Amino acid sequence: MATIGEVAQAAGVSRSTASNVLSGKKATSLEIQRRVRRAVEELGYTPNAGARALATSQTRVIGLLAHFFDDEFAPAMLQYILGVSNTARELGYDILLVSEADGAHALKRITDSLMVDGVVLLNVADQDDRLDVLRAAKRPGVLVGLPGDPTGVDVFDLDFAEAGRLMVEHLARLGHRELLLVSQPDHVVERGGAYVWRLRDAALAEARTRGLALHAVSGASSQPQVGEDMRAALDAHPGVTGLLVNNEAAAAALPFVLRERGLEAPRDMSVIGRYSNEFARTFSLPFSSIESAPDRLGQLAVRQLVRRIESPDAREAAHGVWFISPELVDRGSTGAPRSVPSD
Repeated sequence: MATIGEVAQAAGVSRSTASNVLSGKKATSLEIQRRVRRAVEELGYTPNAGARALATSQTRVIGLLAHFFDDEFAPAMLQYILGVSNTARELGYDILLVSEADGAHALKRITDSLMVDGVVLLNVADQDDRLDVLRAAKRPGVLVGLPGDPTGVDVFDLDFAEAGRLMVEHLARLGHRELLLVSQPDHVVERGGAYVWRLRDAALAEARTRGLALHAVSGASSQPQVGEDMRAALDAHPGVTGLLVNNEAAAAALPFVLRERGLEAPRDMSVIGRYSNEFARTFSLPFSSIESAPDRLGQLAVRQLVRRIESPDAREAAHGVWFISPELVDRGSTGAPRSVPSD
């Protein structure tokens, strides 16, 4: 492995000059910069992260705290991780993925050390025990997901309440009077998954305002149970003509559930999901959906974090909460309701 001394020798400059070019600590001529960077490329030199941290107090590493829960759909979580890691790489940062169960302890460990320059928190709970640690940390952090108390932290999230209202409003305008909402598993709610009840409660309130019947149920996070949950819900509410899905596993299973019942969207059942375009492509889902934008959320979160890391002014700026407005992607799965025979 090449050393900084070998880079300096190949570039025809002193060791300190080569170091200054790579760290950006002192101005150097464009010609010297080109020679040093050409030597770096030719020799395959990689700066030592520990030495760089001691010299500059920066590691160019971002900590990403995420859990892979059994009761959540793993492919959906991976999209958020990719959004963070891709943007970090674009901005010249590496990612340290931390997934241990004791998130508060892990967060304190990596922020008290020189392991990372900042952190991104996923799986944010309504009452998240990592937040007090983050507020007191020596490193800045940002959340993807809205906690109950966002004071003193930067937060990015989809406006789930507005998403719930938009889903109901869209089907109400088409003439639907009875709807079914399939949400995440109960354990997600019990763990503090506020996005579940934010969408659900707003959808229920919008339905009441419009005089619609909306039945809210939970579904499992995997097959075959999620398919059985949807079959049971449809059997319990035969008058439903519109289906709202805030559960990625349920959305992935829905084409099979409808097919086995001889139903088509939108002929027999109008459907609106809540997931990303990439998720729809991966599972070949033909349903209209609210774009959940995990890649965009990750991008916005990392860019804000890097601003805090690199800019003294940004470091001292007030924290805030930023929502992405929901957008309905029309894939032709909604229409006027079918006629329901009266008794």
